[in-house]
Amino acid sequence: MPAIIIMKTGQTIPAIAVCYGDFEDWIIAGSGQPPSAFRTVAIDEGEILPPLDAVSAVIVTGSPAMVTDDLPWIRTGEQYLRDVVSRGIPVLGICFGHQMLAQALGGKVDYHPRGREIGTTTVALTPAAKDDALFAGLPAAIPVHVTHMQSVTSLPPAAHILAGNDFDPHHAVRFAESAWGVQFHPEFDAHIMAAYISERETRIREEGLDVERLAAEVREAEVAAGLLRRFAEIVTSDQPQ
Repeated sequence: MPAIIIMKTGQTIPAIAVCYGDFEDWIIAGSGQPPSAFRTVAIDEGEILPPLDAVSAVIVTGSPAMVTDDLPWIRTGEQYLRDVVSRGIPVLGICFGHQMLAQALGGKVDYHPRGREIGTTTVALTPAAKDDALFAGLPAAIPVHVTHMQSVTSLPPAAHILAGNDFDPHHAVRFAESAWGVQFHPEFDAHIMAAYISERETRIREEGLDVERLAAEVREAEVAAGLLRRFAEIVTSDQPQ
């Protein structure tokens, strides 16, 4: 039976993993699907991705790495994503995964000139989201959890912006008919988001950010979290019964 591949591109902060688990745990929990439907492949650790005939969908995780790093496993992952997209297999890139997908398809990624975006923020949906299989029917603006220093600065051809804010206009993008990227983290809940701010406190203070305000503004982002279940439903609806 083909599996939903979680292309793992790194680990969360160790102290957070001890308390809450890691990216793949949160993705599986949010999907509404049994763990048996997934296979996690840690490409940053040299694990080999499966042949596409064994794949029903791909979800690419966040990472402490930077997409612009010229690392062999990043290049390997990008080629795999190009093959996935060309085959029409559904794919969802999250944060680093969003940037990796954009770069693989001809877009550009770089450090954001304003530095880090972290905490719970709001993104506004674009008109293109109204007819999108993943975003249709969502409210005009939704809370999302974010933590990133790089962004997609230039979109690949044929991409459509689905959501953005003043900091990053490319917070959600449809790169192909069944290929989406989100700069935010739908797998985070408020506890995980608060933990990221706490663990990064010294660094973000040095960057001039208001830690107390960021912590106070953390709230749940249920609509964004529901995108994982929506994506899983798109995948399973395409499978033969």
